[in-house]
Amino acid sequence: MKTHTIIFISLVALLTAGCKNFLDVKPKGVLSEEQVEGADQIENFVVAAYSYMPSLGYGDTHAPWIQSVRSDDAYKGGGGLSDQTPWYEMEIFTGVTSNIGNNDGPWYRGYCGISRANTALRLLNKVDPNSFKARDQRIAEMKFIRGWIYLGMKLRWNYVPYIDDEVKNDAIIVEGISNRPPEMTNDLPLWDKIIKDFEDAAGVLPETQSEKGRPTRYAAHALAAKALLFRAYEKNDRHQVTVINQETLNKALTHIDAITAKDGAMFDLTPDFAENFMIEYDNNTKESLWEIQYSIDDGTTNGRVNWGDQLNAPWWNPWFSCCDFHKVSYTMINAFKTDGTGLPDFDNYNNTEMGGQQYKQFFTSHAFDPRMGHTVAIPGYPWKYDNHLLFEESGSRAPFQYGYFNSMKEQVHPSCNCMYKPFYVQNSMNKKEIRYAEVLLWKAEILIQLGRFNEALPLINRIRARAAHSTGRLKKDDGSLWLNYKIEEYKPGINCNWTKEFAWQALMWENRLELACEGRRYFDLMRWGMLEPVMNAFLSKEKNRFDWFRVAHFTAGRDEFLPIPQAQMNWSKGGYKQNPGY
Repeated sequence: MKTHTIIFISLVALLTAGCKNFLDVKPKGVLSEEQVEGADQIENFVVAAYSYMPSLGYGDTHAPWIQSVRSDDAYKGGGGLSDQTPWYEMEIFTGVTSNIGNNDGPWYRGYCGISRANTALRLLNKVDPNSFKARDQRIAEMKFIRGWIYLGMKLRWNYVPYIDDEVKNDAIIVEGISNRPPEMTNDLPLWDKIIKDFEDAAGVLPETQSEKGRPTRYAAHALAAKALLFRAYEKNDRHQVTVINQETLNKALTHIDAITAKDGAMFDLTPDFAENFMIEYDNNTKESLWEIQYSIDDGTTNGRVNWGDQLNAPWWNPWFSCCDFHKVSYTMINAFKTDGTGLPDFDNYNNTEMGGQQYKQFFTSHAFDPRMGHTVAIPGYPWKYDNHLLFEESGSRAPFQYGYFNSMKEQVHPSCNCMYKPFYVQNSMNKKEIRYAEVLLWKAEILIQLGRFNEALPLINRIRARAAHSTGRLKKDDGSLWLNYKIEEYKPGINCNWTKEFAWQALMWENRLELACEGRRYFDLMRWGMLEPVMNAFLSKEKNRFDWFRVAHFTAGRDEFLPIPQAQMNWSKGGYKQNPGY
């Protein structure tokens, strides 16, 4: 919890353009670009760009948990199938059209954020660097933010119109900027523009920032590597991987090596996995490369709390008032099981059931990866490491449709003074947008794809070793473990045969367990070209657990991306091309 932060200052609402109709309407009662003079005023426009970041998660597809629901990590949850029907339709990949709800809002908000970054960039590019010493660094920060928003939009809608600071706002519709001009035969040029923003930022940003929330050089390296990693899996118009570009992988590896060169000194895994998801460790770990800053008691009316996860606390009086969304799937919980050797049960993991009251025996009959204890709230077991506050079945609104298991990572203890609860439950715990663990997994993935799979082994084992040592907060008062946690490292010739194929399977599984319910799984499967087989296997299995899955089916070539919102198609006046299948 923060009481002061550079990111969210209430006065920016008075200093920057409103976003509604930002394409062609000049706002009133605010400063225009032509009226701005001096570094102080320009800084306010920079702050305005930062201040919009929390709005990107407000009840829409920018919120990472929505991607969990679109993957095999989680169910929508809430009060039933009709509670936020658009997310239910996205979850089962049925009924999704260009007019689906909860789709136009995030597109619009994304471009509001991009507009703010572009406005700041135009002003920064005009100012004399001698009169504004921080000019070049602020330009790098705005490119980083713009790249970050575009990366998220690219992953959700694929072909999005690229609007930079050289495009005047009132020219966007007049000139009919397209999301896919005729000369754009594939999405690689769009990736290259996003990557350039991050690489430009990495060349200027400092190694450290005294004001938390501003990105560093290494945060820019990380997102450049992430974008390059996605770019490397080149795809056709049916979203099938046609080639894995080795040159692009090596470029991503160069960025990652710049980060791992600081291993131990600047970056490391936290000793306990739990510390990534506890407010006490906001801006206070070597594992976090960049965090989305939230705040409360910061001088604003309600603070700048996390709206994106506000529906996800359990329906559990008197502790939480709303709303029981983001329920961990049975398939995800089964994935945390380990076999007799302490390794994942790759082939048969999903053959056990925990429906109804069966879950009580299930959790006493199997061994688990300790990361499950940090990820899943289970009735009868501690809520957020409090042995005297056990989660209850009553916290689940519709267990007959979604089970009893809540996503824990984004939650806080009910005694935390970091919450604002008008009814929905919002908290000010930061969102760790880039974790060093994920950087190490990217490196392992690249090494495996380059045929250097033996070099990936210590990286994967390092993450598993941290998981094995993350049981200190998972013990009862008498020192015994609440569950049978058993995990081992991969030991070639002893418990595995470390071939390239096995290393790839281990890498995919480690991604899944380490980043469960953090909104990464869907995009990982998309990158690897595995969404259709994995999701249809998941949907087929879940049909036997919940009858509402019987209408679910993932259609390859369509469901990888959301449709371009129809409202945006209309605004473009024929300039946008709809995604295939919609």
